[in-house]
Amino acid sequence: MSTISRFRAELREDSPIVATATPRLTWSVATDESDWMQSSAEVRSGDESVVLDGPESVLVEWPFAPLDPGERRTVSVRAVAASGTVTEWSEPLEIVAGFLAEGAWRAQPIGFAAPAAPAQPALLRTAFSVDREVSRATLYYSALGVIDAELNGTAVDDGVLAPGWTSYRDRLVHETTDVTALVTPGENVLGLRLAGAWYTEQYGFFEFASRVYGDQPAALAQLELEFADGSRETIVTDGSWRASVEALSASSLYDGEAYDARLEQRGWSAPGFDDSVWAPVAVAEVDAPTPEARIAEPVRRIDELPVVEVLSSPSGKLVLDFGQNLVGRLRVRVTGPAGTELTLRHAEVLEHGELALRPLRRAAATDRYILRGDPAGEEWEPRFTFHGFRYAQIDGWPGEFDASAVTAVVLHSDLRRTGWFESSEPLLNRLHENVVWGMRGNFLSIPTDCPQRDERLGWTGDIQVFTPTASFLYDCDGFLTSWLRDLALEQSRAGGVTPLVVPSVLSAFGGATAAWGDATTVVPWVLHERFGDRGVLRDQYNSMRAWADVLLAESRGTGLWAGTFQLGDWLDPAAPPDKPQQARTHSDIVASAYLARSLRIVADTAVLLGHDDDARRYGEHAEHARAAFVAEYVTPAGRMMSDAQTAYALALQFDLVTDPDQRAALAGRLAEIVREDGYRIGTGFAGTPLVADALAASGRTDAAGRLLLQTENPSWLYPVTMGATTVWERWDSLLPDGSVNPGEMTSFNHYALGAIADWMHRTVAGLGPDAPGYRRLRIAPRPLRQLGWASASHETPYGLASVSWTRDGSTVSVVAVVPPNTTAVVDLPGHPITEVGSGEHRFSFEEAPAPERSSPLGLDSSVAAIIDDERAYHAVVDAIAAIDPDRAATFRTETVWAERRTLRQSLIFTPPAVFESIERALADL
Repeated sequence: MSTISRFRAELREDSPIVATATPRLTWSVATDESDWMQSSAEVRSGDESVVLDGPESVLVEWPFAPLDPGERRTVSVRAVAASGTVTEWSEPLEIVAGFLAEGAWRAQPIGFAAPAAPAQPALLRTAFSVDREVSRATLYYSALGVIDAELNGTAVDDGVLAPGWTSYRDRLVHETTDVTALVTPGENVLGLRLAGAWYTEQYGFFEFASRVYGDQPAALAQLELEFADGSRETIVTDGSWRASVEALSASSLYDGEAYDARLEQRGWSAPGFDDSVWAPVAVAEVDAPTPEARIAEPVRRIDELPVVEVLSSPSGKLVLDFGQNLVGRLRVRVTGPAGTELTLRHAEVLEHGELALRPLRRAAATDRYILRGDPAGEEWEPRFTFHGFRYAQIDGWPGEFDASAVTAVVLHSDLRRTGWFESSEPLLNRLHENVVWGMRGNFLSIPTDCPQRDERLGWTGDIQVFTPTASFLYDCDGFLTSWLRDLALEQSRAGGVTPLVVPSVLSAFGGATAAWGDATTVVPWVLHERFGDRGVLRDQYNSMRAWADVLLAESRGTGLWAGTFQLGDWLDPAAPPDKPQQARTHSDIVASAYLARSLRIVADTAVLLGHDDDARRYGEHAEHARAAFVAEYVTPAGRMMSDAQTAYALALQFDLVTDPDQRAALAGRLAEIVREDGYRIGTGFAGTPLVADALAASGRTDAAGRLLLQTENPSWLYPVTMGATTVWERWDSLLPDGSVNPGEMTSFNHYALGAIADWMHRTVAGLGPDAPGYRRLRIAPRPLRQLGWASASHETPYGLASVSWTRDGSTVSVVAVVPPNTTAVVDLPGHPITEVGSGEHRFSFEEAPAPERSSPLGLDSSVAAIIDDERAYHAVVDAIAAIDPDRAATFRTETVWAERRTLRQSLIFTPPAVFESIERALADL
């Protein structure tokens, strides 16, 4: 039997609201029929029905007349297989055109008329009467800042920090909410809580921080009432509204909120409240852009975490550990005398038992609550701020503290989870979960670099390297498409140069920057590759081409991008803590590599979109840049001018070197460098997503696996061994002695270095796309010898795909599930490449013998036997101590002996020079 299992319009599934008059349709099929392939589909809406020939079922163009503003439609689909079987009609899909007609937006931006301070929070209200039956009521609202909307005392939706952050000078987003059920006969009240958030925040570093957009927030709202008799009425924000300050006296994303519950005005947004002492609002004199409908999911409360441990710091402070570095805020339930003040401070790690506050820089990350003294108890959660934290210090708690009285509320954009990975190695699984949590915390309205310090900005380089991983883990097509609109607007303001951060708030940083500005081309290209979204290429094409033209101007006809300021391979672990740009790979190599890559992407995009002249022009420039890179930076013998991991990875993975002999030499030298580095990571932002791929693609999966599974610093697993629950900004944000890295810039929640997860999905487990949107999958696991099994699954636009493998001796067994309406290329070691249809498939292959080790001990195969004998264990530790006492000290605790995993892992990566000492120690037994 075959059924339609998923059906959606445009890019959101959390709401029937669409932001376009011609929403694209996507459906997937569940069936027990193998090799199922769609031959046609029928889409109906009301009395209209359209037959669509062919297999297309992802982001299919709207087949009906465009939607009118506010129009509601229900649509159903059924699919016909090539075998002739037909699915049942899908459940009707409700679609609501959540936008206003051109020129219909009448709301004015309003705020508090006499603010006591910058970024003054306020309550805004208006009353209106309803004397007829309401058939539909729709609220459209936005802000220069953030608002919570209430109608007759009830929240209109469950969004948080609405409408989010956009490039306020050029783009505002409005929420669209059906409030029909909240409107009552007689008096009604529409109330708005208003705060500044991103609009009034002070951006910039140290003494250069300033308010970029404005000093005071403003709200915009438009309530459209449609009556049963066909008449209409519109309520808009204007000078007739009333305003008051409230218990929320101060609100800041960086600093936190201050709330005095004694000043609450209960019932302020409900009928019957006396607002005679409230003041008229001020209509803001700002040139605000007309808001557009939301295309991405809003921020919501996603999860709640309890306290896992109550600590007392050395200074006697009450510290709560939530067991997970998260993004959100605290909800407290407390009883105490009126006037009691609670202070809530937040931090990601502890240093010497106290909150580590230095990494926050000038962000106070502190919330304050003054109790009103309700004997029945009171509950409070900050409303317009968020923090990045695992630990919270609470000062001023009245009476005995109860851990159940405090909950951590997790916030992020409400994206649908689509990707999973597991393996036989717990450390690797924890790394993957750290990547997931890092994405959750930093995909909050926009893709940010970090969520805790005085930054939280849309750094373009971070998302450029992370988009492949992000698009596997979550359905982020709409989220990033929305952000790309802001990127194009900011780029246009800068004459084609893409800023380092989007929205652009760092005026001191200018000029084209490689790997960061290249988000302009890379992010839309990856969205097309992973979601099958050609529309994002179409919408961003002018932006992509403008960036390519900037690059051509930078190269001045040479085909190289050299001699300008660059961030380069940012945060190479060899760089000094206070100079993260001083990488081993010269920044000109990074810039010139990205020059060639972006030109190639624009040329390929032009081909897809049918821009033949552009395809020819940018294709020629791309080839010129590629050849210039090789001539300038690659020796004929296959050495890079910067003899560093990132340089080789760029040359190989961007296909800049095409000569087979040169490629082989480059790959060989990369493997040598990785080995010489003791299988420790030697890359920063530019090289980290590429180095494992570059090794594995050249047949050096063993080296890539040892690099991935290394636990000594710098490595992906070192932070895991140090208790990390998110990905760090620096490889050693926390030093082995538990102290925080001395660099001024240190975050414990940065997703960029977590880009390795994409390789884990595609290569370690073996599941990746072979055609846009996973129309054709690639099943190509390359099992790591240190793992007994691994698996990955991904909810593609066509349905759930998965690959898992297990090892039994030298035999590796693979199970793959291919969704209906797709095929898969199967590439297994020792087997010819084949193609299969949908359904479950099982394969097996014999693993090649492990490469010989330089030690006669053969530790790869015998290390478990060595350390599972207690006498041998201590002999090995003594042998290591003779060469490296500090390292050996790690293994002298009973805890490590009980677990033994740490030493087993360490021995696998022990340099050959240590082996002789270990051999002698074992021989003496």
